[in-house]
Amino acid sequence: MTTSVALACAYFDAWRCRSCSLLDVAYDLQLAEQQAGVEAALPPMAWDVPHASPVGGFRNKAKMAVAGTVDAPTLGILAADGSGIDLRACPLHEQPIVDAMPALEALVRAARLTPYDVPSRRGELKHLILTSSPDGELALRLVLRSSESLPRIRKHLAVLDGLPLTSVSANLQPEHKAVLEGDEEVLLAGSGVLRMRVNGIGLRLRPRSFFQTNTSVAAALYRQATAWIDDADPASVLDLYCGVGGFALHAARPGRRVAGVEVTAEAIDAARETAAELGADAVFAVGDATGVDLEGAEAPELVVVNPPRRGIGELAARLERSAVRRVLYSSCNPASLARDLATMPSLRPVRGRVFDMFPHTAHAEVLVELERA
Repeated sequence: MTTSVALACAYFDAWRCRSCSLLDVAYDLQLAEQQAGVEAALPPMAWDVPHASPVGGFRNKAKMAVAGTVDAPTLGILAADGSGIDLRACPLHEQPIVDAMPALEALVRAARLTPYDVPSRRGELKHLILTSSPDGELALRLVLRSSESLPRIRKHLAVLDGLPLTSVSANLQPEHKAVLEGDEEVLLAGSGVLRMRVNGIGLRLRPRSFFQTNTSVAAALYRQATAWIDDADPASVLDLYCGVGGFALHAARPGRRVAGVEVTAEAIDAARETAAELGADAVFAVGDATGVDLEGAEAPELVVVNPPRRGIGELAARLERSAVRRVLYSSCNPASLARDLATMPSLRPVRGRVFDMFPHTAHAEVLVELERA
């Protein structure tokens, strides 16, 4: 076992950013403690070895709060007093994101985008959100107070010409509260789609799409889930909270009925397009995962759930009462996972694996397989 510091970071050492609270802990020790904590929180089951992450350069998305002034903006996080802490060289981000930061600053200055000042509640530009694909392509979102600056942004988009952008959009979020995005999205340039090629599947991300922030670990998570599904060889699979279809499209096989349900229509459109491109036998529908029919002859043999941090809530009781024989539960919150498992005593956890989606923090991604007792 090694004992070296996980990752060198000047921001952490200078106490400018301590978001990676475990950065001064050796990475193998981080993994061991994470595994022990997850095992203590969940019922007994067989555990595979945890899947490690690269210690740096793994984040495919940068959510940069913008502060400072038009001529000297900071791109990073906000201090407790609302002032900006510039983190443009954060070593967690994939290299195309780091390389793009000077051009983003140039756009702020050229388009005269006044950074939003939280204490005074004045200003226009709140966040710059940049996502990188495995192919090195980028998608940019600007979170703005209003549409006032859109003509200037369009006029000065040429300062981004050196970047491999497939999409530039503006999200309008006028409210003075800690809500990242608003209801209106305006496409400014490009197709509005970023292709995330994962295990040979070209998932499509639109500006509002959710995708794991660690592409290599997400790919491993999909591979593991697919292997467990193939071991069980169900005739039918239902992917709830399916997003852009990652689990469902990985699980699709000739002769296997695969379906996905997601509340966001934009994500379902993307999943359908990818399924058509692959020729995959998978169908997708817009709907509330908690209201899906799990009873009778049409009940799926296996259900995949990948909910938000709050867990699956009332769906756990419905799964307990259902005819579903097997569940794969992918969770980013062991505490809500434990609560949900307690509500499904007839679905026994048989094996699990930790995926370190968020290195240098206490957060854990866990995949658990449950089978009907």
